[in-house]
Amino acid sequence: MSETEKQLLDMISQGESLMLEFKSDLKGLPDRDLVASVVSLANTDGGELLLGVEDDGRITGLHTNHLHVSGIPALIANKTNPAISVRVECYNIEDRFVARISIPKSRQLVSTSDGLLVRRRLKLDGTPEAVPFYPHEFIQRQSSMGLVDPSAMVLEDVDVTRLDPLQRLRVRNAIKKYGGEQPLLALSDEELDGALGLIKSINGKRYPTVAGLLLLGTEELLRTHLPAYEVAFQVLSGTDVKVNEFYRKPLIETFEEVELQFKPWVVEEELDVGLFRVPIPNYDRRAFREGFVNALVHRDFSRLGAVYVKIDNSGLNISSPGGFVEGVNLGNLLVASPHSRNPLLADIIKRIGLAERTGRGIDRIYEGMLRYGRPEPDYGLSGPFLVNLFMTNVAADRNFLRMVVEQHDRLDEPLVEPLIVLARLRDERRLTTSDILPSLQKSESQVRIILEKLLETGLIEAHGSGRGRSYTLSAEVYRRSGQKAAYVRQAGFDALQQEQMVVKFIQSHGQIKRAYVMELCHLDRNQAYRLLSRMKESGLIKQIGEQKGAVYELP
Repeated sequence: MSETEKQLLDMISQGESLMLEFKSDLKGLPDRDLVASVVSLANTDGGELLLGVEDDGRITGLHTNHLHVSGIPALIANKTNPAISVRVECYNIEDRFVARISIPKSRQLVSTSDGLLVRRRLKLDGTPEAVPFYPHEFIQRQSSMGLVDPSAMVLEDVDVTRLDPLQRLRVRNAIKKYGGEQPLLALSDEELDGALGLIKSINGKRYPTVAGLLLLGTEELLRTHLPAYEVAFQVLSGTDVKVNEFYRKPLIETFEEVELQFKPWVVEEELDVGLFRVPIPNYDRRAFREGFVNALVHRDFSRLGAVYVKIDNSGLNISSPGGFVEGVNLGNLLVASPHSRNPLLADIIKRIGLAERTGRGIDRIYEGMLRYGRPEPDYGLSGPFLVNLFMTNVAADRNFLRMVVEQHDRLDEPLVEPLIVLARLRDERRLTTSDILPSLQKSESQVRIILEKLLETGLIEAHGSGRGRSYTLSAEVYRRSGQKAAYVRQAGFDALQQEQMVVKFIQSHGQIKRAYVMELCHLDRNQAYRLLSRMKESGLIKQIGEQKGAVYELP
């Protein structure tokens, strides 16, 4: 059996998923059903269709009509609109033929030639199904893939004279308050509207865009023309509801009112660092602002549901309707290129100064947690239809914060990367490069550069060489935190101590193997080999046997 056939058997054993579908061909699958399955995969995330496999994973093989798989790509291309190009391969598995049809994800909506438009989704029990692709969902998919900008859509049924001029004043005040683009302040109202894209002209008449309505509209206009827009602020203590406010006001006014609601729940302590007093809030205000602005700006306005800001005993949750945009997932949040579901709205908010201009607000959120020695922000509850940010309010690690403040000038920007490394070493004591890779979401060479820079600052130390090279916090860091003994436990022992430990082991047990030396002295295979060779050359031990059977005794 070939390696590919083994992979297919492994795929089949895992069952159907959003990107894998089984189709029985015992009775000859109708062309219409085959094409519909291909369309549903192409309209979701692409994937594989295995023809000749039952829903329960049993391999029953191809019908005689489909044994000549070379005709399947042409069939699918002729019966899809626009045409889908698939790759088809035939395999003999368990004496039965199976066709593997590889389907790319389509960048545009695809239907069958009969006009059937379907997509895949997961049911409550986790199994996939094909469902109709409704017109109101078109804009959701296209915006998530960056093909259209919902916030730039012109609302021709809204009279610009009904917009609220006070909200334009809020825009100007926000530019002053948050350090936005100052040249915008010199523009007239009409010029400002045009420069920001709040209002566009069509055939000489001016109409607001969706972004313009969000910033300049009245509550009545927002309820009528953007019914999905809503923001909720809640504070819970156990099961008791202390605050439960809902807003449908224009975006900047809503932001400012929620920020005022949030302020009383921020409690600060202080830490003396040299001549300075450093505040230690239970919630970092900049991290909150970035998280909340992200939820407002990147939400899916075609999906009903409010943006929620919820504070409870465990911490702060900020959630918004709509999953991550195309190309962004939990595994690349820190490194994905910044792009929005609503590009015009995102650009306006950056130019006003409400959001990080580089588009790297995620770094501020991480830094706002990690610099206080708290766990990194958690997006684990996010899904296809929701992005959820959780920031815990556990007590800050004062020693860690002191180190960050004292060593700030020695740490490279962006600060979030060194903080992730230092926080993990604080919690897990000793890590290799491969251990750190998933947290930084970068390539191995990039992670090594970050580690080398931290070595230069003296904040971490390296032990060993090659792939077995590991890292710990430095002696200086442990000394400053009053954990000198912890450093010795983590950093290991010097060469003389290692030799003494080996001799003592032999005295107690008569002999020692290299594997025991590795475990005893916390060394990798090469380091243990060099230690034993050095001890042989100096006459401290002698070797009996060769290679894997070698043991070491006292002379």
